[in-house]
Amino acid sequence: MDIAFDGGKTPGPTFAPQLSSEDVNMDLTMCGLHVTRAEELVRLYDTYGNWNDVKQVWFENRLSNRSTRGSAQKIYRILTSRLKNAPPSLPNPGSLPTVFDSCTTARDKAQILYLYLAADDALVRYVIHEYVSRFSASKPNALDFSNEALTSILDQLEYADGTSFDYADSTIERWCEGFRSVMREIGVLEDQQAIVGEVPSVGDSPLLVAMGYSYEEGGEHWFTSPNGLLYLFQPNERWAELYDRAADTNAWEWVELHARHQLRPCERTYSWIIGGAKS
Repeated sequence: MDIAFDGGKTPGPTFAPQLSSEDVNMDLTMCGLHVTRAEELVRLYDTYGNWNDVKQVWFENRLSNRSTRGSAQKIYRILTSRLKNAPPSLPNPGSLPTVFDSCTTARDKAQILYLYLAADDALVRYVIHEYVSRFSASKPNALDFSNEALTSILDQLEYADGTSFDYADSTIERWCEGFRSVMREIGVLEDQQAIVGEVPSVGDSPLLVAMGYSYEEGGEHWFTSPNGLLYLFQPNERWAELYDRAADTNAWEWVELHARHQLRPCERTYSWIIGGAKS
């Protein structure tokens, strides 16, 4: 399916240039995506149906594996925050076990959890938006994730009350490493030594989640600035292929409206999770 875009002048997702200092935390220094543990949490939630029982079983498992209570508490708090605070534009955490069952690689799961991280962590989202802006404008070294590049973005952050972003250098270095670890898990950075990223491949399940997130967040013209695909650093010239891939499943379809082809979910945005999206 051919679809006309904007000649490469793709607007990135909008983000308020100022945040309250209360909106910003350094949780990424303590907890990255933790795919295995996040999956354990959502499967416990699927089993018990409430977070109180999940918390009890989680700590019993952690302590039996000789984790310290303090470490377990930090990871539990951060991971469950991302799940509990998930916007309605992402799949309900209760459906994530089914989504994960449809994934074929750990990267697929990481790319999905990355969207929950971006939705929950304002500082991570702020930095992602800056990289998306650079990437969309085809700037040189747009995906440079060195400490210097990341710090220069953080230094631009000014809070709504006029104060500046201010953390100890050692804390910022740990945050930068945490951000790079996320980029590695989603396939943007190749390995521990890499600091300049590349466009990652996107599996079917994260594609459908990213499409749903883009559709729900973007309004009528979502396909000209699809947040989910931009967050995964998918260039404009790849979107048509990705849209056709989605339409080849039973989750999305091309429909003709007002003499134009538009891409729409076949039913509700995440109905495919119930029955699985088949090609």
